[in-house]
Amino acid sequence: MHIKDTRAIITGGASGLGQAVAEGIVAAGGRAALLDVNGATGQALAAALGERATFIEADVTSESAVNTAIEAAAHAMGGLNLAVNCAGVGWPKRMVGKDGPMAGDFFRKVIEINLVGTLLVCKAAAAAMQKNAPNADGERGAIVMTASVAAFDGQVGQVAYAASKGGVVGMTLPMARELAAFGIRVVTIAPGLFLTPMMAALPADAQESLGKQVPFPPRLGRPAEYASLVRQVVENPMLNGETIRLDGAIRMAPR
Repeated sequence: MHIKDTRAIITGGASGLGQAVAEGIVAAGGRAALLDVNGATGQALAAALGERATFIEADVTSESAVNTAIEAAAHAMGGLNLAVNCAGVGWPKRMVGKDGPMAGDFFRKVIEINLVGTLLVCKAAAAAMQKNAPNADGERGAIVMTASVAAFDGQVGQVAYAASKGGVVGMTLPMARELAAFGIRVVTIAPGLFLTPMMAALPADAQESLGKQVPFPPRLGRPAEYASLVRQVVENPMLNGETIRLDGAIRMAPR
């Protein structure tokens, strides 16, 4: 597939990694539908990106909302051949903290957004993509999921987050194997420390300190670098069923 030919849905598309993916796709000549719960920000970004972008407000934890949004996106773009999952939360909480044991509802909420939400988007997108006419290589589409280095190097306070992202990693190969029959590839990206809105809210000295923990380059990752890898996934048909760490060789310490 070529990035200029993509008709993509991007969850969490109103900011951070998702925004960078949308900007890259539109700049290359493709179309992007931004799915996000932040209506005002999403609408403003879609307007700024121009006619090849659209915004659809959707909560990834709602199966009906996801199905409706993907149907609307495919209609607006004239098709769907790429789904990029960037929606997620990184809320920290110790399993047993000063305020007592973690509430089960907190754990469930993180899993619901990061893992179940990803699955809901993937299955709806795959159902739409399987109807596509295959290209010369037999491809009908591609799915990109976002995990985290926390799936492998989870820190203190990341039990819920690491579990959710570990689940995304665990889905990657079986999903790719199942969807191979339709010519749909699946790849997961596991970012390290990136300059997302959550990270940007930290003081400059804290950002610098975190960046120096990365072996090379010794800085925070840029959302455009994540978007660059998404483009490579789209355009390299041999990338399938794999989780790729995008982390500058960092291995997170316990805390």
